[in-house]
Amino acid sequence: MRFESVPDYHMHTPRCNHATGNVMDYCQAALNVGLKEIGMSDHSPMPGGFDAAWRMANNELPDYLAEVENARDTLAGRLDVRIGIEADFHPGTENAVSGMIQAYAWDYVIGSVHYIGDWAFDNPDELARWKDMDVEQAYCDYFELVGQSALSGMFDVIGHPDLIKKFGQRPPEGSIRVEMAENAMLESVLASGAALEISSAGLRKPVGEIYPQARIVHKAAKLGIPFAFGSDAHAPGEVGHGMDECLTMLVQAGVQSVVAFQQRQRRDVLIQAVS
Repeated sequence: MRFESVPDYHMHTPRCNHATGNVMDYCQAALNVGLKEIGMSDHSPMPGGFDAAWRMANNELPDYLAEVENARDTLAGRLDVRIGIEADFHPGTENAVSGMIQAYAWDYVIGSVHYIGDWAFDNPDELARWKDMDVEQAYCDYFELVGQSALSGMFDVIGHPDLIKKFGQRPPEGSIRVEMAENAMLESVLASGAALEISSAGLRKPVGEIYPQARIVHKAAKLGIPFAFGSDAHAPGEVGHGMDECLTMLVQAGVQSVVAFQQRQRRDVLIQAVS
């Protein structure tokens, strides 16, 4: 199915050290594919040099904000550009991350889990560590952290909520432990009031599957958890990628709208098929 465009709220800049294109390049790409609203959400600074190779430094944050603000003001009336950030949830850093969030009037904040302890499980450079891991336990640990991220209250959107599957490792079929961990994560998201991201990025990764998988989407929809769309674009050509596939999955789960944000106030955007 094809749909009218909805906001794409997940995209990056070269400040994260693994993306290409400046903010205006992403904006132009959005206009080229017919989007009316986007949000930039580069990887935030983190305290103590945590994961420094994959995110902007503290001294880059003002330039990031200025660049997005300039695009927002320049394109007013043509494209709604929201100012967001993707912040990691990593136990022990909550106070510093919360301070960073409170220091600026963001339109929205995505909270993501990229680490289990000291293991960057989605980093290709650490792929070999999967060989020594109990996959079932890794999934349970991951979902517990995602649930904690939601309950922290810091985030408007919970990012790519089954990222743990990125390289294709799967727990045992029918694992009750993983299902219970999944369910607990969703209950935490529901209690927090945050939206769950449906992300097309997994379609471009070895797993070849939307984040989160259809089973989680259907369970979240049944609970009434709202969704936000993100392409997780790391290059302008990825803006809006996989939107129709993600919206099709939502519609099949009975979801009628996605959410949008301005100054951390949420509104609904109807999912509308193109006739």
